Amino acid sequence: MSRLDSFIRRLTAQRDILNSICDLVKETEGPVLEFGLGNGRTYDHLREHFPTRRIIAFDREVHSYSASTPPANDMVTGDIRESGQAFIGTGAALAHADIGTGHDEIDAITLTWLPQLVAGVLTRGGIAVSGLPLDWPELEPLPLPDGIKEGRYFLYRRK
Repeated sequence: MSRLDSFIRRLTAQRDILNSICDLVKETEGPVLEFGLGNGRTYDHLREHFPTRRIIAFDREVHSYSASTPPANDMVTGDIRESGQAFIGTGAALAHADIGTGHDEIDAITLTWLPQLVAGVLTRGGIAVSGLPLDWPELEPLPLPDGIKEGRYFLYRRK
């Protein structure tokens, strides 16, 4: 499979999962956290689905399109591993993390801290959606929507 086809499938899986969990998230109190703002496409998608919900985005630096950039009080810059620690116990309804690089050695380092961070920011029953697997005792894997290949994207509920 070409890298372009792989990218398209990953983004399609991301969108389909986010669309499928909207009702679950709407039933749960708490903010939405977006780890890895990038150019703001997913932030914009989340904003459309949760227009009254506070959405806090994290990234090393802001490089998003101006129309897809959160207000300054909802944009956290710096190393996510460090800046995210201040949000442990926030009670988020949804945490989305698309910060994988596709480089196994780099992603292996991210996986030493990301699962614990995601579990720590979520409220009980909160939903985690991630481009990387989040193997953590407090995160229960959920079935993916039809048509999404296992291992393409990951979905969890906080126990």
